[in-house]
Amino acid sequence: MATLTISKEDEKRVKGLGFLSNKGTDDFSGRVITENGLISVEQAKKIIAAAEKYGNGNLALTTRLTIECQGIPFDQIDDFRNCLAEGGLETGGTGAKVRPVMSCKGTTCQYGLIDTFGLSKEIHDRFYTGMRNITLPHKFKIAVGGCPNNCVKPDLNDVGIIGQYIPVVNQAECRNCKNCGVVKACAVGATQLADEKIAINEQICLNCGLCIGKCPFQAVTGGDIGYKIVIGGRWGKQVAQGKALNRIFVEREELLNTVEKIILFYLENGLPRERFAQTIERIGFETVEAMLM
Repeated sequence: MATLTISKEDEKRVKGLGFLSNKGTDDFSGRVITENGLISVEQAKKIIAAAEKYGNGNLALTTRLTIECQGIPFDQIDDFRNCLAEGGLETGGTGAKVRPVMSCKGTTCQYGLIDTFGLSKEIHDRFYTGMRNITLPHKFKIAVGGCPNNCVKPDLNDVGIIGQYIPVVNQAECRNCKNCGVVKACAVGATQLADEKIAINEQICLNCGLCIGKCPFQAVTGGDIGYKIVIGGRWGKQVAQGKALNRIFVEREELLNTVEKIILFYLENGLPRERFAQTIERIGFETVEAMLM
């Protein structure tokens, strides 16, 4: 095995820049931030060029939608970063800070209810970039899902945002059809015919929007499109499923302000090395929700 020459201090310093040591070598993988999981063709070309020139030519996709360029020598890290900067790209995504946002492709997905790419970019700019100089008790992960299909597992992140489309029931228009399109469209059994009229069980309804427009008589129409916030999720050696705040946010600015409140609450109340899920468990979800809302 080769003799390693990089000091622990240098290794820690470049890790803060997004460079992770390649096991058994003096080389590093540079973690390229994608902001919202979306990159242009020109940016992809720049990443490839940087990986070919300064790394070993291999690209690894991380589970949180960043790209790692492998095999970068320690003394070429700055040149690698400068090369990426020419394409408007940066490295990072480590440390006890807000981590890169994880987004599904809800903007273009047939099931997507919200502009996940646009929202994730706003979150990236405001919290990942805007709070980069703030050290939190531990890492803090945010995921944006376009609908209740939950492809990016929002409820396993410190903060999860889920697109919502709230149905509105107009019982006066219901014809009590035996082959009800609204009932057939609901995958979780939240819609049913009760007393010969359509009804939706709000305790079961996921606000996925699939029932909207399925009634030719407009007994169920579309209401607000909004966002559910889930807090306190965690994935890893210890798993915790997040819980939803007890309201749907309709205005994006209010949503973003609430995410900021959550991060600052964690900064003020979290103990060192304590994940947000543990902070909530220690204080109590109901108390945390009341303080946030």
